[in-house]
Amino acid sequence: MLRKLSTLIFPRLHLPKLVPRSAPVILLILTVAAATGFAAVSHLVTRYNANQQARGRHLYQQGLAAAQAGHYDDAIDAFRAALTCDPTNSQYQLSLARALRDSNDPRRLDEAESYLLALWQRAPQDAAVNLALARVAAHRGSVDDATRYYHNAMYGVWNSDPDGNRNKARTELIQFLLKENAPANAESELMALANALPPTPAAHLQAAQLFAQAGDYTGALTQYRDTLRLEPTDPAALIGAGEAAYHAGNYTAAQRYLQAALNLNPDDANVRQLLVTTELVLRTNPFRSHISDAERNRRITTAFTQSGDRLTACARQNGINLTVAPASPSPQASAAPNQPSQNQQLTSAASQLSNLQSRWLATKPNLDRLRSPAETDLPDEIMDVVFQIEQQTAATCGPPQGLDQALLLISQKREAAIQ
Repeated sequence: MLRKLSTLIFPRLHLPKLVPRSAPVILLILTVAAATGFAAVSHLVTRYNANQQARGRHLYQQGLAAAQAGHYDDAIDAFRAALTCDPTNSQYQLSLARALRDSNDPRRLDEAESYLLALWQRAPQDAAVNLALARVAAHRGSVDDATRYYHNAMYGVWNSDPDGNRNKARTELIQFLLKENAPANAESELMALANALPPTPAAHLQAAQLFAQAGDYTGALTQYRDTLRLEPTDPAALIGAGEAAYHAGNYTAAQRYLQAALNLNPDDANVRQLLVTTELVLRTNPFRSHISDAERNRRITTAFTQSGDRLTACARQNGINLTVAPASPSPQASAAPNQPSQNQQLTSAASQLSNLQSRWLATKPNLDRLRSPAETDLPDEIMDVVFQIEQQTAATCGPPQGLDQALLLISQKREAAIQ
């Protein structure tokens, strides 16, 4: 009974009939089996790589978020992990280099530079890589290297908005040069920037502020005016234009812009004080065009009298008697080698102020001859004495105020103040 049951469940197998005896058939079966195995392995490898790339992208996004929040240590860890998932990804390498650089750890700059140089060797025209290298050089304070890489970035290949990115790179270079006290280098870059600005108030305003920071107030005034053509009531542009015109000696323009700025914000004490000084310069400048001879002579007389009072007050402040010839300096040793002692400095100031007092007294009788048409050079001669007194007393007794400040400004910007 059991034998019959086993026969029914496990029928007799005739194996020799199932195994093919032909060699080509066997080879085919083995080939198919191998191909199936390779396909399976390839599928597994592809899935593994896809998973690694997905993990790398996830880590990369984490790194970007950490860097944006200023958590550079976390960003560096995330970017390193992303690179283990995708070692040849140039974007991951660039981001890691940026995080290493921006961590403000000088020890990491070399590593950042090594990543960037490897990227640069593969794509020397890549503007983003050159910009990153420029910033590394800027962190080190290297003017030559930073300038070279910034220029490479400006003229390199940008993936988007090339004109805007070039202007941003040049602006960054200018800011770096000004920070490193290289105004001459910054000036040439400013000229190039001014010739490629987009027609927007913000662009011209930023350029104006950079010109002013470089000490080029004429260039700053031009850019402020361009800003005001596009945005006539921009408060920052009106104040900037007034200050730039003031420092350039164009007091007529300064008065106009400062008054407009004060109309917008009457509580601005700095603008109000600058306007007061500007108007005082305009009221007292004897070289200003379109004033009568009588008004010119009145201004010269007022300026001459004021300079004499300033000279006397400055001498009194330093305990100097202008009616007595200054004593010779004592032969005492100076406090430091090659530096004059305080006594020597005082004696030198006394000598200079006494000489100016003598010139002032010798010039005073000439005031009565100002009305003579033949004395064409006399106004200049009198005002030269006034200007020398104002400049010397400013150096000896500190910055002046009021009318003396106005006269000092006129002396410093004489040609511009003629306007």
